[in-house]
Amino acid sequence: MINDLWYKNAIIYSLSVATFMDSNGDGIGDFVGLMRRLDYLQGLGVTAIWLMPFQVSPQRDDGYDIADYYGVDPRYGTFGDFVEFTHAAKQRGIRVLIDLVVNHTSNEHPWFLDARGDPSSKYRDWYIWSDTRPADANKGMVFPGVQKSTWTYEETAKAWYFHRFYDFQPDLNTANPAVQAEIFKIMGFWIQLGVSGFRMDAVPFVIAKKGADVRRPTEQYAMLREFREFLQWRQGDSIVLGEANVLAKNDMEYFGDAGDRLHMMFNFQVNQHLFYALASADTRPLVKAMEATKPRPVTGQWGMFLRNHDELDLGRLTDAQRRTVFAAFGPDKDMQLYDRGIRRRLAPMLGGDQRRLELAYSLMFTLPGTPVIRYGDEIGMGDDLSLPERTCARTPMQWSNEPHGGFTKSDKPLSPVISGGPYGYEHINAAIQRRHPDSLLNWTERIIRMRKEVPEVGWGDFSVIDTGDRAVLVIRYDWRNNSVLFVHNFHAEPREIAFAVGLTGDNAEHGKLLINLLSEDHSRAGGNGKHQIVIEAYGYRWYRVGGLDYLLRRTEAGGGPAGTGARSG
Repeated sequence: MINDLWYKNAIIYSLSVATFMDSNGDGIGDFVGLMRRLDYLQGLGVTAIWLMPFQVSPQRDDGYDIADYYGVDPRYGTFGDFVEFTHAAKQRGIRVLIDLVVNHTSNEHPWFLDARGDPSSKYRDWYIWSDTRPADANKGMVFPGVQKSTWTYEETAKAWYFHRFYDFQPDLNTANPAVQAEIFKIMGFWIQLGVSGFRMDAVPFVIAKKGADVRRPTEQYAMLREFREFLQWRQGDSIVLGEANVLAKNDMEYFGDAGDRLHMMFNFQVNQHLFYALASADTRPLVKAMEATKPRPVTGQWGMFLRNHDELDLGRLTDAQRRTVFAAFGPDKDMQLYDRGIRRRLAPMLGGDQRRLELAYSLMFTLPGTPVIRYGDEIGMGDDLSLPERTCARTPMQWSNEPHGGFTKSDKPLSPVISGGPYGYEHINAAIQRRHPDSLLNWTERIIRMRKEVPEVGWGDFSVIDTGDRAVLVIRYDWRNNSVLFVHNFHAEPREIAFAVGLTGDNAEHGKLLINLLSEDHSRAGGNGKHQIVIEAYGYRWYRVGGLDYLLRRTEAGGGPAGTGARSG
């Protein structure tokens, strides 16, 4: 069971082949270059790589406008290179997940070209058409302020086609059984080439009914069960990680009450309220979001993240909360996007303060779910706000202080590498940070190693312990008679807190001793059964809950509790 549910305690690393490592000097990353960096990822502790789209594409939307689901874009290599990469990853114990972008295709896809040119084409019903411009064509845009409509007139077809995203990305008619069969075929194809699962793009739109006569989109949740069943038949331990920014009341519709739909979903509710907590030092809304998203089947799991390849979407916050986050992390208009989010990377949002970066990542690794890291965040990469929309946070990986950050030998990289200033590759790169024990890169490696030693986070039930201080979050996880406890101070000043671990019965005695997993600073409860802790500004603690016998066993075995050398105060 644990092997089949490998994703419950994975460390997922998200990257784009195009911007990770160029091996042939053409300025574009490729699979050969990525394969050369697998030892770096293995050393970091990564157990799964999630790849952005690498299929054939006109590249008008960073590859999310796919023109051939069964091909590798020649700029990134060949099928042989891809299979060699998946094989090399497997040898290192690293699984590969890829984007499954099936809500829409490129308007240059052969299916769409055939569909628009012939009303009797078998592909005509693979897309959504209308003879007249629907009345709600100016509603429902995913990219407000950039996107003007969800319906565009096609001259050759003499009809309007539906596109939830950009006008060059016509929506597929996913309710069509022939389209669903093609999606199964796409999944089966890549599974056969060594893929362990998929990050499904825009899940609510994939399963929604579409058409000019649809006034309120209705989700076809049974489709998710069919996707999962297909994967179970083809490869039992493959998964679907869904991008579904939905209300908490709908979460179980996506997981399935019986755990028979999505394996994983990104937890957008917790993500957005986490940034509010970082901005305001008020953890109460974050706790509410955690509690609201707590229900999930035993086989289901949340993907916990800080920043990803898109904007930081703040659409689930109240207006007042959103203003607070904007003021703290994106005060300038060019830092904001789509009237709802921030397009910056994490490090500049937090002012490059390693204390706050450690706090944020410590939180991500200890919130209930599986951590998903964005490439470059392990070294604190910045953004280039001169680039349009979301491309500002998709710049090439900074490997060294060689020209173009060691990403390419070409003088014309696909995207300019960040140069100059506090986040330029001259100062922020993997090579420099490898040589400094206290660097963010080495801290991340140590914290990942420790995260793997606390499976309670991925498998256990969590409880939030009240400290009476809204700036401090204390979470306890319990699993198989073992408990771990994490303390995080969101405030810019030290805080003194007192709390009881809360274990009862035979385990109550264990709660009197908290063994610090990151230093020798352990905590013993006072006579009232409470632990009294002074935690520094933006401080954090990782504790294993255990009795005196546990500490003695650890001391006798190896000279004290395992530590990472990380800062814990």
